Amino acid sequence: MLEILTNAPLNTVQDLGRPASLSFGVACGGAMDRNAFTLGNILVGNSPDAAGLEIVFFPFKIRFQQDCVFAITGAPAKVRLDAAPMPSCWSMMARAGQTLVMEAPEKGMRSYLTVAGGLDVPRVLGGRATDIKGGFGGLEGRGLQKGDLLPCGKGASSAMPANGLGLATLPPLPHKNGLELHVLPAAEYEEFTEESQACLVQQQWRITTQANRVGFRLEGDTSLQTRRPLSLLSHGLLPGTVQVPPSGQPIIQMADANTCGGYPKIGIVVEPDLSLLSQMPPGGLVTFRIMTHEQALAHFRAHSQHLRQLAEQIGATKSYILTQ
Repeated sequence: MLEILTNAPLNTVQDLGRPASLSFGVACGGAMDRNAFTLGNILVGNSPDAAGLEIVFFPFKIRFQQDCVFAITGAPAKVRLDAAPMPSCWSMMARAGQTLVMEAPEKGMRSYLTVAGGLDVPRVLGGRATDIKGGFGGLEGRGLQKGDLLPCGKGASSAMPANGLGLATLPPLPHKNGLELHVLPAAEYEEFTEESQACLVQQQWRITTQANRVGFRLEGDTSLQTRRPLSLLSHGLLPGTVQVPPSGQPIIQMADANTCGGYPKIGIVVEPDLSLLSQMPPGGLVTFRIMTHEQALAHFRAHSQHLRQLAEQIGATKSYILTQ
């Protein structure tokens, strides 16, 4: 059991979302930085979709009410277990009664706390992720409050090396002054002028303060325009969709993306890059690079293979240490 010791309305229980419920008008949802969240579950021996905490409001403080193996990943926050500092991208055994404090990270926006066995909150529509817009999932469909108790699943106190286990090198985080996003041309790409197609990839776009789990609004020196006025019926959307409203300034749909919309779409950000984008603060700069379908598949497969190799290496290292 985890006891929440600070009010944290933007900190939520997440998993990898509800993609199977999109046809019912339910947002995919789930962790914004799926890379970091999956790594956290790997470090504690969970399946990738076990529920954990997404932390964006600091300082954040919890008390472990039972022995529990946990991991911290994502934006490298300053973490203390009682008085002892803890590295980022690291898993440890916490003992009942110990307190964990996370300070605001100097780089990145979102940190993750995962526990062995996952957080045992009810499944709703096939997932445990918090949908704040819908008011369901996670813990009562809301952010965390002081005094909340979160039950851990079976295996929370599984074996762990005495000094913990983690990565010697932290995964890269995007620099505020430059993140390249790989995109596929979307359905209405050819409806945009040649000048706008060139502008999409040639200029830097700044993330505005209108950036949240639903979408990131961008602004650039030159707006994007279609060849002719388009009147589209609302149609299905996915996270990563780059829409262009009448202002000509694009919007990238994020984890809690609207499930439908009528703005023309110029591109789709590939999933691994969407995780990196989620760690960019308002004011951060991004550029786009067009990929072919084959290149996007290769990019995704290479990323998936990297995670599989990490899981194998971490499992083998843990087994070796525990048998010595």
